[in-house]
Amino acid sequence: MRPASTTEFALSRIGQIYVPVQDLARATRFYRDILGMTFLFEVPGMAFFDCGGIRLMLGTPEDKSAARPATIIYYLVEDIQDAYATLKGRGAHFEREPHFLAKLATGDLWMTFLRDSEDNMLGLQSEVRA
Repeated sequence: MRPASTTEFALSRIGQIYVPVQDLARATRFYRDILGMTFLFEVPGMAFFDCGGIRLMLGTPEDKSAARPATIIYYLVEDIQDAYATLKGRGAHFEREPHFLAKLATGDLWMTFLRDSEDNMLGLQSEVRA
């Protein structure tokens, strides 16, 4: 067996992200109808969405000990104020309004956070050009 060289292999692309949910139908409605994500397909216990070429999988965990909130996924948006108003108008519940986070060379980084229907935290981020 040949040992892998660190210079030959590196993870570089995400193919799919898993988000654990308790109620798949409710979560599917939230991601499709509130967030406006493109629904791809559903199989028993799982629903799949397109997120800019990365597949987002909602799934009910077989092992209930794995049924804890997901890592925070940060979604890039062009206009954070417009995204906030649109999603809030669709019934999304935000932790707070969009706020300035940091000054970057390319603009100001703004962020806000909301919860999905399963209590997973989601982030929205936008670079606002000065």
